[in-house]
Amino acid sequence: MDPIARHKQVVKSIPYHQPPLPRGNGNIRLLRLIPNKNKTAIIKCQLFNYFLELDKSTHLYDALSYVWGNPNETLPIFIDGHVLHITTSLHAALLRLRDHSFERIIWVDAVYINQANEEEKEHQIQSMARIYGQANRVIVWLGNAGDDSNQALETIRSVAEDESTNVSNNQEAILALFQRPWFERIWVLQEVAAARHVLIMCGSAEIDGYAFCLGLELLKGFFETRKDLHGLIHSITYLIRGAIFRPKYATSRSGTNSLNICPLGELIDMYHTRKATKLHDKVYALLGMSSVDGSRAGLSPNYGVEWKELLQQLVKFLLHERVSVEEGPEKEIAVIRSKGCILAQVSSVKSDVTRDNRQKVNIFLKNTPGRLGHNKTHDVQWTLNVSAKKVEKGDIVCLLQGAPKPVIVRPCKDYFAVIRIAAFPKNKPTESGDTEWSELLQSITVFPRDFLLLWDWTE
Repeated sequence: MDPIARHKQVVKSIPYHQPPLPRGNGNIRLLRLIPNKNKTAIIKCQLFNYFLELDKSTHLYDALSYVWGNPNETLPIFIDGHVLHITTSLHAALLRLRDHSFERIIWVDAVYINQANEEEKEHQIQSMARIYGQANRVIVWLGNAGDDSNQALETIRSVAEDESTNVSNNQEAILALFQRPWFERIWVLQEVAAARHVLIMCGSAEIDGYAFCLGLELLKGFFETRKDLHGLIHSITYLIRGAIFRPKYATSRSGTNSLNICPLGELIDMYHTRKATKLHDKVYALLGMSSVDGSRAGLSPNYGVEWKELLQQLVKFLLHERVSVEEGPEKEIAVIRSKGCILAQVSSVKSDVTRDNRQKVNIFLKNTPGRLGHNKTHDVQWTLNVSAKKVEKGDIVCLLQGAPKPVIVRPCKDYFAVIRIAAFPKNKPTESGDTEWSELLQSITVFPRDFLLLWDWTE
């Protein structure tokens, strides 16, 4: 069909509107991508209802992880004979996924969820971890080929197979690949964190997620000079690498959909600098990865709540209801006031990050040896999850009144900058006296200092 005739066909078609979603845990819709041997033909799909059974580890569909792109740049596709305009980014992904001969079954958020219906979004994003966790695989779409992206992925694959591979000729291509928007977004974290199998695509090139991470691990020294990319890459590959070791998807003890990776505070420490269309998503995108029941914490997805109110609720949940919280001069800054005490000071930090995304930090105990049964002050080594803000020598470990975990802060002119809102060692029970630290925190009853803290999410 010539372009003019195709355009007339689209204009005359009835617009597609998502019908009400079937209620009930496990009910989803999937997209059947109709094959076509003509690569430029209009994309045609069918939508059908599907029920996720919990006793199955994976299901018949692929889940797509991608960046939406500019909402004003769209192209049409047909769903059950009706036209739907989707972003050019999603259109390119569907063209890449469409087979010549076989149907492909895909879960796509832009088609499945009515993005204009906030209530529907709030209900469905609580099931995102389960949807991606039970997919046969998660396909990461980085975008169309460009800046020698094919060579970049091929080099990473070659390094994974043979670490002696020479990468000097493709350094710029590799760096360009990791400056693509997908690596900066916050929602993609949950999508790959839930996955059982990850396949990464960019243009016509593709690579298995585990091989991708292995290649990057061997290229670690290559990124040392690019501090802006080093932490970003390591935090995302840490999640992708775990896909093949991930157990069968399950709900948390409370019965909610959750990956239960670690507490919410630690996830926010790690990922709060990621980009989101709405600030609310910097909380909601991490809830499904955490061990927190959002409804009990008062943090269930609700886009009707003002960001200021959500930020206050989050801080009070992570610290204590007693703390005073105000929105700072910028929307992503919380001003926190609380009573507290100083526990220790960071004496040194090991620069190397382990493969499981952890870092060694030595802290010098201050005013606590008596409580710990020691006769003199000494250093204790903590193993912490790597965070967006790096812990440095001279940082202070303090405990705010009522808080369940210590906070790591950095002295500034007339306030303390929050470096870690939830700091607690990941050491084995026999290492570094971390069980004693639990006892110490419970024993503290005097909080003599007034703390003024600034928690900045922009850095």
